[in-house]
Amino acid sequence: MNPRTPPSSSNKRAARGFTLIEVLIVVIIIGILAAIANSVYQDSIVRTRRSAAQGCVLETAQFMERYYTTNMTYVGAPNPVCTSGRDVTDHYVIAFTAAPTATAYGVQATPTGGQATHDTKCGVLGINQAGVKTKTGTGTLDECW
Repeated sequence: MNPRTPPSSSNKRAARGFTLIEVLIVVIIIGILAAIANSVYQDSIVRTRRSAAQGCVLETAQFMERYYTTNMTYVGAPNPVCTSGRDVTDHYVIAFTAAPTATAYGVQATPTGGQATHDTKCGVLGINQAGVKTKTGTGTLDECW
């Protein structure tokens, strides 16, 4: 090609850049992908916090069984304390369902704040001295435990 020849129309198009419509389409696609990614991320965070609460409830149940073995009663057991960290303490309240009796207790994890808003599937998770697990949400017991 001679350097003095004018560029063809296809070369002119390539040199102009993107049109406004093309940029808007890319922005819309990025927005849709970001919305989907945020939703998946939030769901993952809720499940992770729920798993931490489950661990705390099970840890408390194990403590209660050790307490019973030592004292032959659940009466007088201290309030549940978890070693699971902030994933539990910032998003769940772990407590007895009622004061422990000589032969029975119940422990539950009640979601608070944003966890209560986002985790309607499982809600309050609980377990008793017989190992019976409970939940208050709309999901099944297998989904929540």
